[in-house]
Amino acid sequence: MALQASGVTLISLFHQRRPLVVRAVASDSVSTITGEREKVKLGGSDLRVTRLGIGAWAWGDTTYWNDFQWDDRKLKAAKEAFNSSIDGGINFFDTAEVYGAGITGAVNSETLIGSFIKQRQRTGEVDVAIATKFAALPWRFGRGSVISALKASLSRLGLSSVDLYQLHWPGIWGNEGYIDGLGDAVEMGLVKAVGVSNYSEKRLREAHKRLMARGIPLASNQVNYSLIYRIPEENGVKAACDDLGVTLIAYSPIAQGILTGKYTPENPPTGPRGRIYTKEFLTKLQPLLSTIKEIGQKYGKTSTQLALNWLICQENVVPIPGAKNAEQATEFVGALGWKLKDHEVEELRALASKTRSVIGFPVEKL
Repeated sequence: MALQASGVTLISLFHQRRPLVVRAVASDSVSTITGEREKVKLGGSDLRVTRLGIGAWAWGDTTYWNDFQWDDRKLKAAKEAFNSSIDGGINFFDTAEVYGAGITGAVNSETLIGSFIKQRQRTGEVDVAIATKFAALPWRFGRGSVISALKASLSRLGLSSVDLYQLHWPGIWGNEGYIDGLGDAVEMGLVKAVGVSNYSEKRLREAHKRLMARGIPLASNQVNYSLIYRIPEENGVKAACDDLGVTLIAYSPIAQGILTGKYTPENPPTGPRGRIYTKEFLTKLQPLLSTIKEIGQKYGKTSTQLALNWLICQENVVPIPGAKNAEQATEFVGALGWKLKDHEVEELRALASKTRSVIGFPVEKL
C-alpha cells in the first residue's frame, strides 16, 4: 500500500501453526479449493506468503484514517486484527516507515507490528512474513540511505531481518543508488527479498535488470490495483510483472472500502476519502456494486470477498487489504479457497470499465 492523493493534495508525502483447512461455500458456479492455506512465491525469490496479505497503513495513522485520532480502543482493534489474521491463516503483513510516523500519525505502524508479534510469541511461535518500505525522501541520497533506513525499521519492528523490503516510490533524483541499496541489504542478510512500489513499467524493468546483474531477483512491485482502478492493466505494469516474473502486490484492493458496499451516494466516506469517492462517483458505481452483491449472495460471499477474489483471479497478484479490526480480518480470509468463473471475472471488468478510474498516487507516472 502506498500513500494516497486526494485531489491535488498529497497525503503524507514527506512458528508452527496447525494447517488450516479451507472450505468455501459449495456452488455449481464457483471453483472450490480445499486443503492447507496456499502460499505463493514472491517473484523469483524464495519468500513464500499467503495469497492475500494485510496492509497496516491505518495502524497508528491520524492523517488519512481513524477519523484523525488514535486511542487505546483503536490500538486494541488493530491488535485483534493482527491476531485474527494469524488465526485465519494469513501470514503476510505490509507496513512502511512512514505509516503512522511523524506528521502522519500517533505511533509508527512498524512499532505496533513489532509489539503485536512479541505479544503473540508469548503463546508460541508465530508464522509471519513482514514487509516494510523505504521512503525515497528528497534529502536521502545513495545506497547508504537505504541501509540506514532499513536498520531503523528493524529496530522499530524488533527484528534482525525483514522478509520483504521495498522502495515506497521512485526517487526524485534517480533510483540507481536505491536499487543498489536493496541489493546490499540482501547480501548483508538484512532482508530475504526486495521489491519496489509505485514503479512504472520502464522503472520496473530497469530495477529488475540492475538487481539481476547481481544475481538478485526483484520479488515484487506494489501498486494501486482494484476492480475500479485497473491502471496497471492499461499502463503495462501488470504485463511487465508477468513477463519478468515479478509479483504484483495490490494495495487499496477494495478501493479503500468503496467496493464493500458500505458507502452509498447518501452515505459517502468521511475525511480525505470523501473528496475522492464523491456522491457523483458513487452514484455511477451503483450498477457495479449491485452486481457484485448479487454474485456474492449466490456464492454465500460478501462484496468484499468477491472484490478480493476478483484480484486473486488475475494470477500473479497478492492483494493486501487494510484491516482495522478482527471482523474485517476474518472477512478477508473468506476471499481465499475458491475462485470466480472466468466469465464472471470478465463480466465484472466490463461493468467496471464504464466508471472512470479514481485519482492514483502521482509518482506512478514518473
